[in-house]
This record gives sequence, C-alpha cells and structure tokens, in this order.
Amino acid sequence: MKNIGNTCWFSAVIQSLFQLPEFRRLVLSYSLPQSMLENCRSRSEKRNIAFMQELQCLFALMLGTHRKFVDPTASLELLKGAFKSADEQQQDVSEVTHKLLDWLEDAFQLSVNVNSPRDKSENPMVQLFYGTFLTEGVHEGKTFSKIETFGQYPLQVNGYRNLNECLEGAMVEGEIEPLSSDQSVKYGQERWFTKLPPVLTFELSRFEFNQSLGQPEKIHNKLEFPQIIYMDRYLYSSKEIIQKKREETRKLRKQIAILQQKLERYMKYGSGPSRFPLPDMLQYVLEFASTKLPLVVPSAQDSQMTPAQSPAESCGLNEPLQQNSVLETESTENTEGAASTLINPPSQEELMSKLPQPSCLPAEMPECPAPRVVTEEEMSLVRTCLQRWRSEIEQDIQDLKDCITRINQSIGQMYGDPVLRQVPYRLHAVLVHEGQANAGHYWAYIYYQPRKSWLKYNDISVTESSWEELERDSYGGLRNASAYCLMYINDKLSHFVADASSDAETGQFQKEVELLPPELQNYIQEDNWRLEQEVEEWEQEQSCKIPQIEPSATSESQDFTSESGQDQSSGCEHSIRSLSSEHARIAKDQTAQAIANTADAYEKNGVEAALCEPKEAEPTKTQLRETALTVQSEQQQDAKGTESAAQPSSQVSEVEIPRVGKILVRSDADGYNEEVMLSPAMQGVILAIAKARQTFDRDGSEAGLVKAFHEEYSRLYLLAKETPTPHNDPRLQHVLVYFLRNNAPKQVVERTLLEQFADRNLSYDERSISIMQVARAKLKEIGPDDVNMEEYKKWHEDYSLFRKVSVYLLTGLELYQNRKYQEALTYLVYAYQSNTTLLMKGPNRGVDESLIALYRRKCLLKLNDMAAALFVSSAEADVLEGINILNELIIPCMHLIINNDISKDDLDAIEVMRNRWCSYLGQEDMDANLQTKLGELLPRLLDCSAEVIILKEPPKIRPNSPYDLCSRFAAVMESIHGAAPVTVK
Repeated sequence: MKNIGNTCWFSAVIQSLFQLPEFRRLVLSYSLPQSMLENCRSRSEKRNIAFMQELQCLFALMLGTHRKFVDPTASLELLKGAFKSADEQQQDVSEVTHKLLDWLEDAFQLSVNVNSPRDKSENPMVQLFYGTFLTEGVHEGKTFSKIETFGQYPLQVNGYRNLNECLEGAMVEGEIEPLSSDQSVKYGQERWFTKLPPVLTFELSRFEFNQSLGQPEKIHNKLEFPQIIYMDRYLYSSKEIIQKKREETRKLRKQIAILQQKLERYMKYGSGPSRFPLPDMLQYVLEFASTKLPLVVPSAQDSQMTPAQSPAESCGLNEPLQQNSVLETESTENTEGAASTLINPPSQEELMSKLPQPSCLPAEMPECPAPRVVTEEEMSLVRTCLQRWRSEIEQDIQDLKDCITRINQSIGQMYGDPVLRQVPYRLHAVLVHEGQANAGHYWAYIYYQPRKSWLKYNDISVTESSWEELERDSYGGLRNASAYCLMYINDKLSHFVADASSDAETGQFQKEVELLPPELQNYIQEDNWRLEQEVEEWEQEQSCKIPQIEPSATSESQDFTSESGQDQSSGCEHSIRSLSSEHARIAKDQTAQAIANTADAYEKNGVEAALCEPKEAEPTKTQLRETALTVQSEQQQDAKGTESAAQPSSQVSEVEIPRVGKILVRSDADGYNEEVMLSPAMQGVILAIAKARQTFDRDGSEAGLVKAFHEEYSRLYLLAKETPTPHNDPRLQHVLVYFLRNNAPKQVVERTLLEQFADRNLSYDERSISIMQVARAKLKEIGPDDVNMEEYKKWHEDYSLFRKVSVYLLTGLELYQNRKYQEALTYLVYAYQSNTTLLMKGPNRGVDESLIALYRRKCLLKLNDMAAALFVSSAEADVLEGINILNELIIPCMHLIINNDISKDDLDAIEVMRNRWCSYLGQEDMDANLQTKLGELLPRLLDCSAEVIILKEPPKIRPNSPYDLCSRFAAVMESIHGAAPVTVK
C-alpha cells in the first residue's frame, strides 16, 4: 500500500484487517437499500457511507489488481477530514484507529437498522471485535459490580516482562489487607472477561507524558508475547479456580522474596558501604594467608650493618625516635648559631641534607601483601577453616538458587492445567512502531495461514519474514522499535482462518474476486486496463529516449532480440558472443590509449598537438552497431576462405606488444584494432600463440590452437589462485579470473576463452589467422545442448555488473578524498546496492561490502554535519541548501540503509544524525521559521518508510572504458590506506 505522506499507520491497520477473511467478506459485501441512501440526511452518516464505499474499492483492488501496490488516497482524505488539524504531521495513531473503527461500526449499524433498528448486538463490527468484562470490587467498604464493553483492550507496559503479566496487572488491582483484628476487607477490584470477541486486540501503552520535560516519551522496555495465548485464566467462568491459584501464587512469591533476601545477605556481605560476595571474600583471605614473602639476597650495603643494629631499626621502625633527636639537635644548634645563620645563610644543598630521609625505600617492601610470620600449624588451620567455610557458603547459595528456581517453575506451570487451555487465541498481526513519541514509522507483521509463515507489510513492500525477525523488531528493548498493538484471533473459529489448501494469489483471492458484485469486478478490470495503458505509454516514452542513451556493456548484454530470418536461439547466442567479446577487450593497459593517440597526433600536427590532452571521440552510429554486426562480418570473412584471408595487404606495420615483442601486423579494413591488441587480455592470447609456434609448425593449426588454449588457461588459472591483496584484485584483470574464482561451469569458461582466440583482431600473421579460423569453426560446432546459453549470459552479465560496481566504488573513493561528499555518496550508494545483488550469489561475486559501507557512512556523517551547519546559519540561501542536501541525499540514503539488513555501525550513525536534528527542537535561540521547517523535516527523517525512494543517479560511467582498471584500483587503494590522496586521471 502506497504511503502518501505520514500514512504508514493506515497501511499497517488496514492490511491487518484485510487479512481477516471474515472482515474482508463483510466489507466487500456491504450494501444499503437505495431508499436508505436517498433518505440519509445526517452529515456523519453520509461520510461513513462514503468511507465504506471507498474502503470497498480499496479492498477490491487489493484482491485483484495487477499493480505492485494500491493507492489509498481517497479513503485517507475522508479520514483526515474528520480532524481539525490540517497540517501534515502524524496524527495520534490510536486516536485515528479508534476513529476508523467507529466509522466502520456506524456504517454497519445503518445496514443493521434496516431490519433491527438500534440493535447494536446485530452489528457485525460489534460481533467481530467487541467483548464484555465484569468489574467486581470494594471501594470505601462498599462492594460494587458492573459490566462494560471493550474493543481494543488497553494494557500498560511499564513494569511488566510479558503479555500475561500485563493482563494479570490489568485484571487485578489492590491488595487484601486487614481492616481490624477480626475482619478483612478487599481494597481494590478484579476484572473478568464475560465474553471474548473472535478478534481480540490488545493496545499496548508505550507512550507516557514526561511532566518535567512537558512532552510525551516512548517506553522502549522489552515485552514478550506468545504466538498462542490461553484466555481461560481471565474468564469469569474460571473465577473460582483462578482465585485459588492467584492466592497460591502470592504465597509462592512471598517465599521467593524471603529467599532473595537471604541470598542477598550472602552476595552482598559486609557492614560498610562496599559489600562483596562472601565466597569471594573467603577466597581472598585464603589467598592472602597462602602468600609467602619472597627471599631477599642481602646486598653489600646490608652486609655492612652493625650487629647492634636490628632489621627493624634499618627499616625505620625507630624512625620517630630518630626524628625527635634530630629536632632536639637542630633546636640547640639554632639557638647557638642563629646570628651566624642570619649573616651567612646556608646553601640549598646544606638545607636538603638536613631534611629527614626515609631509611627504607619502597622498592624493598614486598611486592604484594603477605603475612610476615605464620607457622605451618597456623597455616594448616587457617586453610582448613577457610576452605570448609567457603564450601559450606557456596552450597548454601546454590541451595537458595535452586529453591528459587523450583518455585519460579511452579509459578510458571501454575496455569498449565489442561482445564485452563480450552480457549486458545492465535497471534494474527503485530503492529510495530519505530521512532519516538512525536514521530516515527509503522509497519505490520501478519501471519499468512496458507504458507504457515509471517509476512512483513511495510507500505509498498511485502516480504516474507520469520518469528525471529518479528521478535527482534516487536519485543522492544534493543532499539527504538516495538509493538504497540497485538491482534489475536480465536483459534477454534475456522471461518476466521484462510483456507490453508489454496494459495492466496492463485486460489482464495481469485475465488473472492469472482464472487464480488459486478460493479466492483468492473472497477478492478478498469484499473488493470489503465495500468496496461500506462505501461504502453511508458514503453513508448522510453523507446524515444533509447537513441540518446550511451550504450554500455550491461545494456548490450540485455539486448537479445533476433534479427529477421534467424531463430531466437541464434540471436541469443550472437548477442552473448558480442558481450563476451567485449569482456576480452575491457582490461586495457592504462597508457596504451594515450600512447596511440599521442603518436597519431604527432604524425598529423606535430609536437604541440601531441603534448595536448587528447579528447575521446564521440561514438558514431557505426561504432554503436559494431557489436551487432560482428557475427555478420565474421560470416563474410569465413566465406572468403583461408587464401583470401592470407592475401598480402596494402599496409604492414610493426607493433611492440608488451611481454611478446615486435610483430608485423596488417592494417587493412578488417585488420587489427591497436587498442585491443594492447589490452592485457589480448596480450595473453598473443603470448600463448607465440608459445605454441613449434606445435603449430610441426602438427598444424588445430594442434597449435589446443597448445595455445592450454597455455592461456594455465596462466589464468594460476592468476585466479593468487591471494588478493588490499591493493590488487586479480578479478579485474580478466573475465576468466572472475569466472574461475567463482567456480563457473567448465563449459562457460572454455567457450569464453575460445571466443578470445576467435577474435578478428588476431589476423596479424599467417599463424594467428589459421588459429583464429580453427577457433571460429569450433565455436560453430558448439550446440545448445553443449552450453546453457542462458547461464552463459548471466555469468557475463554478472561480470559486467562487477566491473561497474568497481568503477562506482573507485569513483566514490576518489571524490571522497577530494571532499566532494555529495557526488561521492551517490556513487557509493549505487555501488552498494548493485554489489548486494552480486553478493547474494556468492562471497567472491562482488567487492568488499564493508569498505563501501564504511565510506558511505563517512559521507553521510560529513553531509549531515554540513547540512546541519547550513541549517542553523539562519541565512536563507544556506538554509535552503542544507534542506536540499537532507531531502535529496541524506534521507533517501538513510531509507535505503534501514530497509535492508542494517549493521550496528550504520544504525549508530543514523541515530547520531537523527539526534543532531532532534537536539534543535525547542531551542530558544532558534528562529520560529526554522523551528517550523524543522518540524516539517523531522517526520521524514524519522519515518523510514518503504515509500518509493528516488536517489539521483550518478553520471554514466561505462565499465568498458579504455583504461586499466587494475592500475586505478591499486592507486586508489594505496591512497585510502596512506596519508595523502592520490588522483588518478
């Protein structure tokens, strides 16, 4: 369902209701007599009827549309009109949901009034969603009892761990306390369900008002809930047995409290402010008693100690006496020599020498505390006592813990009797809110009965989920996402459960469409016809744009239309061959093009022209069609025969091939392409042919091809086995290295290599021409049964995508180093999205995901700081620029990250960015106009919905551009791991 702006809550609620077969049937079959429609005078009645009709159309489209999603605008406009607030901020979801259900109830009541005026018991909404409960209690000594009706039953979350505790807290309030010595009165009340609806909805109160801050806050506490809940323990029919069990539970809980106090005395032992576990304290004392003083070897200075001087004296035990004697001496000297001191003041050295010096250095003290004197008998007694006491204490602690565990188990099994498991309710839907109290995003998890699985309904995205994901997103406590509404259905009412034997898309839903009223069936057909028209118009619009788009390897690989007179498989094979031929030419030597262009400019215009940077020529129509005409030209060449191909040409030139040497090459009309000849891929083929020269001369061209084929295959196999380094990725050097690293099928690898030996650019001498002719003949012998051409096509498309990801990553890293964060982020986001597609097929299919994520995260944080600084500058132009950065880059990128598997680092970064903007709320020094704009921005920043996210696409970069991607990769990787940025032209 489309999010038309802060309407994700509507999608979550409506989807939960739509997936109830009984409710869906009620809505789609709703009708009123024409007389009642004509006599309807009340404005609210007209509005309710209009809303029900719009909801009917919406449900009909949800059943039978061919679109990916439906648009709920018409229904929402009616609902929004009921609220006085006309702004675009999110309404209180509970309030709006209650309003929606009230309207539905009133609309159904109109149809009930036809036969039973004002009889609400016949209202389908009341029968489906409403129940009753009895409240009994004592207030100021007086008993009371009353029956009330409920729809969405409210439950408090604070202070409870699970749903049963919430219900227990809601059903029982107050304590039984003695009023006098001979009388006890229950102060409080108990609630008992007297009638449960087929659809039981619990509204979890996760919002509270903070009095100190003056604003609402969300409660993020964890609250667990089961997939099946038994409601027997809350029914009035079970009152007697439940009261006994509650009393027994209270007694057991008192026992646990007493045991916990005893356990705490052991675990927090001591009389001071700092307390520790008693077993640990006994262990520490035992370790102290067992510590022995280290043996100290007497030094030469110690040997000079006089026999009369005791060790205690040397260690300063008599230091107070010595200090007193020094003071007495000093006082005598001061009295006698005061005058001389005033006349001749002592030097600093003399003053320092008179200061009392410590007689025992700290280094001579024991390294750790230890008893100075302890006998073996004392040590044995202490060790025995401490070990025995510690064992006794540990046993006491374990007994207390075991007793507490047993009592808790008894409490947990208190309501496990089969008698109290007769009213099961199965979880149908969980409505989740992510964000804070004032803004956020809503989605729903709904149980899909036909597949026995959970589906996640997140606006236009509907994906298969799991109970584990539901727990992670709904329980709360981990992040700011948690359930706010739980919808259970009576598991014994079969007509509320979808038919498990039929699939919804092809079975159940199709049957329901056929049973719809004719006007709704026509409505669905008209909408599907409009969709077809929209598709046709879009295709026509795109076809007009195709000639203006620069073709890339990916677009070429996707064009598998067969020419006239050829079958589809032949056309498919030719297109695949053109793609694989492109892969044989895309790994270019970085300087080859520059050398060729410079030489050409030198011959034509001299030195100055050669020194100027040459501009790449625009592709002509002939060049764009070159790949498509390759097969036709090959057939024409094959028709000429070997003799014609071997005829001497008008021009022969000498070309220096790296690692091969100088060779004579004919450059006639169908001759070599110098740029391709200098590519690493073609260098390998030429070198392999050179190594097979002796075999060719001795055994012929076919044997020469086999020898050259094995030489090149062996070279590429060894290259694929090399361990990648941070500065080198062998997969960029050759398509077959990529295939071998990813265990591509043998047939795909061999055909790809064979096509390189069939390249027309190998017509530079007699040997290469003969080998090329043999390779082409063998290609023709390969039939559809030998190679799966669809699989072959997919492997080459994956390699094209891999190179595109690499180029986007390198471009993004270069721009990041040059502090062009806006441009860098776009490239990195597209690199990450495309790379995710590759990594789903295998770990070696794409590039390092963590590297892209790291710099994408860095760009986001930099741009967020930039946008925030511009926003708070108060200058109108800067504020607009900051908002544009936020709307066009930051928010779309955040939505893409959150709607995928988000890492903790990305989640933390997003929280930092959100907190930066939330911190500006309510700042007194901020202009009121800025506060208004901030209020408009925050919902989008916090509402990470699955609406269509448009992120500006980066400028086109062809993966097969004529430069050496390997050299560029090495330079960029070296620069990000080094200190200074490296610019690669």
